[in-house]
Amino acid sequence: MEHVYLDHNATTPLDEKVLAAMMPYLRDRYGNASSRHEFGTVARKAVDVAREQVAAIVGVRPAQVIFVSGGTEANNLFVKGAAGYLKPTQVAVSAIEHPCVAKPAQELARAGWKLRKLAVDRDGRIDLSDVEEALKEPTGIVSVMLANNETGVIQDVAAVAERARRAGARMHTDAVQALGKIPVSFGALNVHAMTLSAHKIYGPKGAGALVVDKRLELRPVISGGGHEQGLRSGTENVPAIVGFGAACELAAGRLANLAPALAALRARLERALHELGAVIFGERAERIPNTSYFVFPGIDGETLVIEVDKAGYAVASGAACSSASTEPSATLLAMGVAPEVARGAVRVSCGMATTAEQVEGFLGALSGAVYRLRRLTAVAV
Repeated sequence: MEHVYLDHNATTPLDEKVLAAMMPYLRDRYGNASSRHEFGTVARKAVDVAREQVAAIVGVRPAQVIFVSGGTEANNLFVKGAAGYLKPTQVAVSAIEHPCVAKPAQELARAGWKLRKLAVDRDGRIDLSDVEEALKEPTGIVSVMLANNETGVIQDVAAVAERARRAGARMHTDAVQALGKIPVSFGALNVHAMTLSAHKIYGPKGAGALVVDKRLELRPVISGGGHEQGLRSGTENVPAIVGFGAACELAAGRLANLAPALAALRARLERALHELGAVIFGERAERIPNTSYFVFPGIDGETLVIEVDKAGYAVASGAACSSASTEPSATLLAMGVAPEVARGAVRVSCGMATTAEQVEGFLGALSGAVYRLRRLTAVAV
């Protein structure tokens, strides 16, 4: 039985066109991009082209793109790197941040900073009044993700950035889940730094970028040979960087058609979810078009995921990075969801190859699983 993949927020399949762009740099064009000979020059030119492609999708100059190994490293580079040039004050991050922002912020707290978690409302949207309250204290760093990886809720980053800049703070957004699903503009968001990742947009794992305002001072997290303008030492992963660039160019070209197609699939999915009695998180807020996060009260999310996996459909019971944890979603807890309800959460995230027939098949499998689990629950009671 061939499985249907409905977990695109965790990662996406590598686009064949991206693979084709990468292959020469995995075989014949294997030079080190820092070498001065012909092999190195070819690699350097490929990295330069990729930097232009990544810059173009978010509307910046190529020199603002710092290549790293992925979203986790980019987020760490901003939080720790910005802190390296600041005296400890307050670091403010939203209560729904990915762990690769939340944990570096916690490390700053152990080093003398004051950690402030910015509240969200019951729909998962950042509470701007809480942002204003937080910024009454001296604040050096603010980070609010553009789109949440679990609920898909889009945050008003520009409004937060305006307040952060007014308070003299460095403003960052993790745009990993938003890229390729909604238009993303570095300038319009008014941030000092932005995190991007290749493997969420049908590119390779192991490539990401921190896009920076050139006036932003960052202390490197990885020191060595001074690669990437001295901000990220280490021999460039040329094949992955080339793939990242190609994936950005392809993502920009298909966005206008992909977003409404994904939105239509989700609308069909959520109509059926309501009919089955599901509670959908964040549905009253603006969301990226491919994501549904829901719960069937009284049914364990992990058990439900296993049941639909047996039927041939891959979905998630939470964020991929924390799926091994038995703790309820920190995002849902921040939204005021009770822990016993949060443990039932399931996420479906569609992709560019997802079809209406696949969604219908999934709904059939889900309906059967929910029926069986409800009967078991009733018998147990």
